[in-house]
Amino acid sequence: MKTGTAKEIRDELKDLTADELRQIVQRLARFKKENKELLTYLLFEAHHEDDYIENVKQLMDERFATITTPNFYYIKKGIRKILSDTKKYIRYSGNKETEIVLLIHFLKNMSEFKPSILKNKILTDIYMRQVKLIRSRIATLHEDLQYDYDRELNFLEV
Repeated sequence: MKTGTAKEIRDELKDLTADELRQIVQRLARFKKENKELLTYLLFEAHHEDDYIENVKQLMDERFATITTPNFYYIKKGIRKILSDTKKYIRYSGNKETEIVLLIHFLKNMSEFKPSILKNKILTDIYMRQVKLIRSRIATLHEDLQYDYDRELNFLEV
């Protein structure tokens, strides 16, 4: 089966009634967990972006607290999982400021983590890649926001 392009899907959705759209969305929600998470964000949390950010930050804090092993192999696995989940939540939002705030919070958690990430090259590389990504995202924002986020990021650089 050939997958339709975004334009083809958009054009087809224009012709559907509200009831048909509701049935399609409900059927879509049955399949992937990510589909349900995205629908949950769009229906319940998109209108309250600040609450959404706080919930994701709290989830990150809890996950960082569960990484309690001194073995760097398991620390790397845990941090990569937290980062991939964070990026998934960023994708749901699609907001550049949300992305920057969540990634800065991720870096704060990472820099405060014990044992220090500086003792492991892979963890340091993950950290530096995120710093580079945040810098590129900050450059696309308004000047006032750029200044605020740059100051915050400067405190986190290794």
